[in-house]
Amino acid sequence: MLTHAAASFNIASTIEHHARMTPDRVAIVAGDVRLTYGTLNAASNQVANALRAHGIAPGDHVALACPNLAYFPIVLFGILKAGAVFVPFNVLMKPREIAYHLNDSDAKALFCFEGVPGLPMADMAKAALADAPHCKHFIVLPANPAAPPAIEGAMTFHEFLTGQGPGAEIHPTKPLDTAMMLYTSGTTGQPKGAELTHYQLMMNFIFAREVLLPTIDVRLEATFKVLVTAPLFHATALIAQLGVVMFGAGTCVLLPKFDPKMTVETMIRERINSWAGVPTMYWAVLNYVNENNVDVSSIAETLEVANVGAAPMPVELMRAFQEKFKTRVLEGYGMSEMGVASYNQLHKSPKPGTIGQPLMGVEVAIFDEEDRRLPVGETGEICFRGHCVMKGYYKRPEATAEAMRNGWFHTGDMGFLDEDGYLSIVDRKKDLVIRGGYNVYPRELEEVLMTHPAVSLVTVIGVPDEKMGEEVKAFIVKKPGFDATTEEEILAWGKEQFASYKYPRFIEFRDALPIGPTGKVLKRELRESL
Repeated sequence: MLTHAAASFNIASTIEHHARMTPDRVAIVAGDVRLTYGTLNAASNQVANALRAHGIAPGDHVALACPNLAYFPIVLFGILKAGAVFVPFNVLMKPREIAYHLNDSDAKALFCFEGVPGLPMADMAKAALADAPHCKHFIVLPANPAAPPAIEGAMTFHEFLTGQGPGAEIHPTKPLDTAMMLYTSGTTGQPKGAELTHYQLMMNFIFAREVLLPTIDVRLEATFKVLVTAPLFHATALIAQLGVVMFGAGTCVLLPKFDPKMTVETMIRERINSWAGVPTMYWAVLNYVNENNVDVSSIAETLEVANVGAAPMPVELMRAFQEKFKTRVLEGYGMSEMGVASYNQLHKSPKPGTIGQPLMGVEVAIFDEEDRRLPVGETGEICFRGHCVMKGYYKRPEATAEAMRNGWFHTGDMGFLDEDGYLSIVDRKKDLVIRGGYNVYPRELEEVLMTHPAVSLVTVIGVPDEKMGEEVKAFIVKKPGFDATTEEEILAWGKEQFASYKYPRFIEFRDALPIGPTGKVLKRELRESL
């Protein structure tokens, strides 16, 4: 009888394989830096060797705080090769938040980019380490390798790698070992670390890539370029872009931060084939090219597909982008706890306004408050099960049990399935507005308000009200040329569009809406500003 299986799998084997088969293919483009698969593999081997030399053992947690730079994939794959768990940090965190994440994750080492003027990342990390004694190793990634920073108690990346060769063995992790730990945004309570396994991530890479296969000539996949403007510490960029592209031996073009002008110029210069962003990025790019009369014909020639994730995409915005860039926009759905779970897939006709259908091997169902399954068309909580679901929340068995009730992962998002099996998000549970006992879903209102000729960007929240419990308020950024449009005009128009219990009672015009590091509108910040 078989008692021991030689089962091992490590997702770092993807770049190891490509380095062996096609070492000269370009894997990463980051500014002037171009890394082939051979170079990326050798550099990550050095990181793995250095981690082992500094006492990092398989299963230890290692954190990285870094923008979209060439350092990121080098350190990522080095951590994985050593058998350690990769823990990416939001680059905008302050010392208190960094210390919390270091302590909560039990990270034994922290790689941190030096920073830029106005964002001294390494200095803030250094301050945090005083309150995180468990983290023994602090490695700074210099902004200028020729002039490395001098931070007491820290090693530079060059010092860390000194004496380490470019060859290393991948630790034989088991398929269900934790590979990465992504932290939830912490919109309710403290952020939690979602443990993602090597098996789960590999399945995500395989089946998310399958969604794109109709747009790719697989014989030429080495030339397929994907632009990454969302931060790599976020699941959309890390899993659905970097992970998928590295699996398929394509090229990831990294921008250190999103900027519409830089995004458009990079699309033209690098002849980008695919891009993924959140709706506010699409809005910014569309506004930039329209306001500056940018000729996007060369982008339209190469941009095979654009993908949307992380937040619901207004249908009107999707239509405008598709018309301008002559491309397809596919909306999908994922979370830190799942990676990619559902997508509009080109094997069937996409349905704008939906997040498509589950990936192969993934099931979706809609449940009510008592965890009873709801029929087609009824709105409830969206729940998933399958290979995409996390292992659990690190050190939080109660939170894990609550999220995994009855064998289904409960997302906290409200939605419904139509008769063709397409999934639609109505809203987050926490964003639901209950006005006088009636449920009002902000996304529905936002979708319609975006069709008003004066509205460029909008978000809707609930505000406290003595009589109704909550009232509906819309924050609006106007389009150029509509300065004279008044609140009263929008209110009157809204009354014609919505039932009496749901139309916005308050309108506030703003020059801009607060946008978080992943590109989402920060509704919590708007609530706090009232």
